[in-house]
Amino acid sequence: MSIGAQEIMTPPDSLSTDNLSIDSLGIDSLVMIDSIEMAQDTLIPIVPFYKLWDENELSDIEMRALDWSLRWLDTTDCIAIHDTTTLPDSVYKARLQALPCVIELPYNERVRAFILRYVKRSPKQVARMMRMSEYYFPMFEETLARYELPYELKYLPIIESALNPVARSYVGAAGLWQFMPGTGKLFGLEINSLVDERMDPVKATEAACRFLKSMYTIYHDWNLVIAAYNCGGGNVNKAIRRAGGKRDFWSIYPYLPRETRNYVPIFIAANYAMNYGQEHGICKAPMEHVMLTDTICTTQRLHLQQVSDNLGIDMNELRRLNPQYSRDILPGGSTYALCLPADKMGPFIDMQDSILAYKADSLIHNRRAEIDFAKVTGINGAYRVNGVTYYTIKNGDTLGAIAKKFHCSVKQLKHWNGLKNDNIRAGKKLKICR
Repeated sequence: MSIGAQEIMTPPDSLSTDNLSIDSLGIDSLVMIDSIEMAQDTLIPIVPFYKLWDENELSDIEMRALDWSLRWLDTTDCIAIHDTTTLPDSVYKARLQALPCVIELPYNERVRAFILRYVKRSPKQVARMMRMSEYYFPMFEETLARYELPYELKYLPIIESALNPVARSYVGAAGLWQFMPGTGKLFGLEINSLVDERMDPVKATEAACRFLKSMYTIYHDWNLVIAAYNCGGGNVNKAIRRAGGKRDFWSIYPYLPRETRNYVPIFIAANYAMNYGQEHGICKAPMEHVMLTDTICTTQRLHLQQVSDNLGIDMNELRRLNPQYSRDILPGGSTYALCLPADKMGPFIDMQDSILAYKADSLIHNRRAEIDFAKVTGINGAYRVNGVTYYTIKNGDTLGAIAKKFHCSVKQLKHWNGLKNDNIRAGKKLKICR
């Protein structure tokens, strides 16, 4: 969860300091992103859905960003003996300085405290994230490179979601990068009743890079950008003003919200833990199993159950591969990506028509078909319930005229309504059973 999530990733307000114009956020940075397919032939680790933390279980807000994922069910079985020895400060400092980073990673007592929280208190969490990073980091790095952003920003999802793509915070942030709904939409993510692209690792990463890029054009300091990612540009601007215009994270540190003061030290600690975990005896967690996946795009409305039943793929597995479809439905109309096990891609292409037709009335059309028909027949003063159309007889109507309206015969009308002759009366209803 993002600490300070009520303001996370909100666009900066119009507050400005000397030489700091928040309105300099260019319109180009808000252009809707194009649809992006997930990389084909990808190795995806399959991990169970985890229970998220309960906010009432933790009272110290500065620990939340680091510890919340410890509430998850831990399936790792790392047999390494974890180092419990406190190293000299000079070792931690030298190791941080040795990392090939653009972002400043200074060492101080706050950074040291959070490093120890990772490598001493949370070794299994680090072991799991080290393994999951093999899947997510190449995709993060490819997107960061396209936006010319520092690779070390890939560690932000470590402290935001512990690399859980379906993580949700109690305030509504979601996904690897913990976007709030409003900011997600602002940066091009589709969020509605059927689709939540905050859960799509590729599209959420694209949106996060656009956000980070736009923040850097304002602050020109990566630690300030990271702080703004946590608490919002408005709070960073206020801290800059209260610090007399100083624009260095450690200068404005006392004026930031408490949780944001810890956010940058935790980010530095995450860089350390993910790079030097093995130096503390932490091994990568074993993979539950590895699956080769592929992605296909479709514009057809599709239910994951249709795919599951026809291709023999477990529904939970499909949901893990396609977490952005919150109600198991690809809406259709626009292009949507469907991720499948690679060995199921050929059968899906071969069987696509039959898959789309399978239980379409109950899984896809459902009440939507009745509503559409009611709109058509409403011109004739009719409505449809459970497959039967009901028409209210008007003055001047005859059975012949009504039969013509509904493309049936007078004989059928009589049969459906138990009529013995052609006499009808205004105000009564007729059933049309077709």
